[in-house]
Amino acid sequence: MNFVEKQGNLFTSSPEYYFVHCISGDYALGAGIAKQFNKFYGMKDKLRKYYPIQNRNYNSYVGKALLIDRTFNLVTKARCYQKPTYETLTESLFDLREQCEKRQIKKLAMPRIASGLDKLCWSAVSAILQSVFLNTDIDIVIFF
Repeated sequence: MNFVEKQGNLFTSSPEYYFVHCISGDYALGAGIAKQFNKFYGMKDKLRKYYPIQNRNYNSYVGKALLIDRTFNLVTKARCYQKPTYETLTESLFDLREQCEKRQIKKLAMPRIASGLDKLCWSAVSAILQSVFLNTDIDIVIFF
């Protein structure tokens, strides 16, 4: 794994990178970078189409990485007004790793996930991220 943090705009990263960001299981996408993903890519409608929520069970995708186009949506909490836990973040990162390995995805670009509006400690999130991807050949660029 190659892990780099750099200042810049996530959306201007090289096109061979897959984006990664965190969302809630209710697909609110109403704040933070999730709102930008919805604005630029129509993410909410695509999520509802390809990953429908059955019977308002907003927990059904918690801990998963939902791939839409070239974006992995990490579902780290059920509802938009909740906060994720390190456990649900870790589960979604392991799912992300598994999908990257299965699809031979080698490049990921993301913001400092779960540490903005979601309020998890970035140093702890970074340590989890690096631990999950430790023995891979995946390049990860963190934009701040």
